[in-house]
Amino acid sequence: MVARPPVPPFTRETAAEKVRLAEDAWNTRDPERVALAYTVDSRWRNRGEFLDGRAEIVAFLTRKWTREQDYRLIKELWAFDGNRIAVRFAYECHDDTGNWFRSYGNENWEFDEEGLMRVRLASINDLPISETERKYHWPLGRRPDDHPGLSDLGL
Repeated sequence: MVARPPVPPFTRETAAEKVRLAEDAWNTRDPERVALAYTVDSRWRNRGEFLDGRAEIVAFLTRKWTREQDYRLIKELWAFDGNRIAVRFAYECHDDTGNWFRSYGNENWEFDEEGLMRVRLASINDLPISETERKYHWPLGRRPDDHPGLSDLGL
């Protein structure tokens, strides 16, 4: 097994780094790459869907990013302790008819000793927005370091 630093126990600095690494990976919209951050037997709750293991994670993310086009995500550290991190996040995307959404949520993460996430519990709410209400305008991919975070955007 290959370690995925930073590893627990987390400090404020390493927890924030772990959050940014997760954000960066999700903004690639590459299911295979994202799944490598999770244990092979990782358990997820995403809204009302329950997933077990990397294969289900890859299938879920593939479906997600087929529906959620022009996806851009910002995550922010909320709390941490030992091998657990809580984050809040918001992402923007549109469907295949051009309807835009901003989805807000919270995630609770638990990591193994190698820094792989073994549990992800996500609660998410979707808000329809107009294209003019969008706040995320960077090119697809990693959020630039100088782009405001959630708190800076008032989200």
